[in-house]
Amino acid sequence: MSADTPPSFVIPVMRLGYAARGITYAITGSLALTAALWSGNAEGTTGALATLRAAPWGTALLWVIAAGLICYCLWRLICAAYDLEDEGTDAKGLVARAGQTITGLLHAGIGLSVAGLAMGGGSGGSGAQDWTQRLMSLPYGKAVVIAVGLITIAAGIYYAHKGLSEKYKSALRLTPTTQKLNPVMKFGFVAQGVVIGIIGALIVLAGWTADASEAGGVGAALEQLRSVAYGRILLGVTALGLIAFAVENFVEAAYRIVPRCADPDIKTLATRAKDKAREAAA
Repeated sequence: MSADTPPSFVIPVMRLGYAARGITYAITGSLALTAALWSGNAEGTTGALATLRAAPWGTALLWVIAAGLICYCLWRLICAAYDLEDEGTDAKGLVARAGQTITGLLHAGIGLSVAGLAMGGGSGGSGAQDWTQRLMSLPYGKAVVIAVGLITIAAGIYYAHKGLSEKYKSALRLTPTTQKLNPVMKFGFVAQGVVIGIIGALIVLAGWTADASEAGGVGAALEQLRSVAYGRILLGVTALGLIAFAVENFVEAAYRIVPRCADPDIKTLATRAKDKAREAAA
């Protein structure tokens, strides 16, 4: 294997990673929808997964999810290192690859939390508050926390833009299934962007007020949605969006291509859209 050739295991690792991510968001979205319908508490990702411990085979499934999320981290790190999505080496490409690295490390953190759940640890619901408190104890900690929040907001905007612009199409094989589920995937990306954006806003607020309790993850973001006017409706719509994002991850697990490794003649949703545009212009 040359220095420019990605390892052969990258594609199965990628597929397992997206499948685990899909399970995580399916459970989180389902519990959020239950909270919207019956006024329960909206759970974050690790809090939602903690409910599996009481289910038959729940601990085994937690271990599978933890391993899958670590695989997702490995996939993003390899993707960034080998530029598997052809982002390039200019400033824009390097920022995109840095984002892939950060995303991978964040999912590694979630994976380790899930492994802790499998071993009988706590729900991990206060993780965002814990690391925010640690950051604020450092020199210039408040500024660092605010910067992290702003980066998180930018990530939310990126997800929403990726959905609205349908940029995800370039990495998905053209099949009847991907065509049929395209509207669901688009909705899922936008909903994920909204949730991440709210998380970022909470982190900025925590840094601005020097109060780590203001920070929070997915669960806190969902609770913020429920606290506003028509909050249960907004929570319900967002919960459906998270379930749609889970569907998107399952689709990626089955049909995603790796641009650097894929057959150049393979058809994607993006090439189909270009073909239709040419046909309409002819």
